Amino acid sequence: MYWNSFSDFLAMGGYGLYVWGSFGVTALAMVIEPIAVARNRKATIARLKRQLRAESRSTEA
Repeated sequence: MYWNSFSDFLAMGGYGLYVWGSFGVTALAMVIEPIAVARNRKATIARLKRQLRAESRSTEA
C-alpha cells in the first residue's frame, strides 16, 4: 500500500485511531504482563515459604 505522506500513513485511511490505539493497547499489555507475572511469582514463593515454615513448626510441637 502506498501513502502520499506520513500523515496519510498515520491516518490509515480514516482508521488510524483504531489501528494505533490497538497497537498501543497491545504494547501496554506486553509490558505489563511480565511485570505482573514476576510480582505474582514472588508473592507466591513468599506465601509458600511461610506455609512451609508454619507446617514445620506445627510438626515440631
